[in-house]
Amino acid sequence: MSELFPRDRTEVAPGAVHLPDWLGAAGQRELLDRCRAWARPPAGLREVSTPGGGRMSVRQFGLGWHWFPYGYARTAVDGDGAPVKPMPQELVDLARRTATAALGEDFSEAPYDIALINFYDADARMGMHRDQDEKSLAPVVSLSLGDTCVFRFGNTESRAKPYTDVELRSGDAFVFGGPARLAFHGVPKVHAGTGPPELGLSGRVNLTLRVSGMV
Repeated sequence: MSELFPRDRTEVAPGAVHLPDWLGAAGQRELLDRCRAWARPPAGLREVSTPGGGRMSVRQFGLGWHWFPYGYARTAVDGDGAPVKPMPQELVDLARRTATAALGEDFSEAPYDIALINFYDADARMGMHRDQDEKSLAPVVSLSLGDTCVFRFGNTESRAKPYTDVELRSGDAFVFGGPARLAFHGVPKVHAGTGPPELGLSGRVNLTLRVSGMV
């Protein structure tokens, strides 16, 4: 997509940084191919049930640790019960490199051990929430593939305003740590059909890479 104005690195809030076009076209294709392989059973892509009996519109699976409302396990306890696939070293390295570039600190030794991979179709949404089930407050690294979304980044006190809406396109990264680590955030809208045609992806894939602080 040609741009009248360049999409520059933006600090959305202290500790929260948007890195546009962080992954190039080849990197996006390679990562999507890997996600498709990881998403296959066992412990693959699943619907997530909420404690109230509903279902999240986003489908999800994990690498390294399996997330379920509201905790982590080494097996897909709310899926097929299979052991979770290991956290790939390539994602560990990508998380470290992205966090370092975004925040200007050295995260080259940060023990990233969780990848939560979400699939959004055109109707999927993610309500405002905090990533607070980890024991570590190391930065969260978010990577987007496919359709553009509205990413709503809020405050640490409540789901209400103030918040900032950020357009996340395929290849973008968003990192939040430090004073922004426990900020509420969500995805109120996915713009269907806006992803790069060469990806062959209908929908949006989001990877969030985290440090569990668990053993």
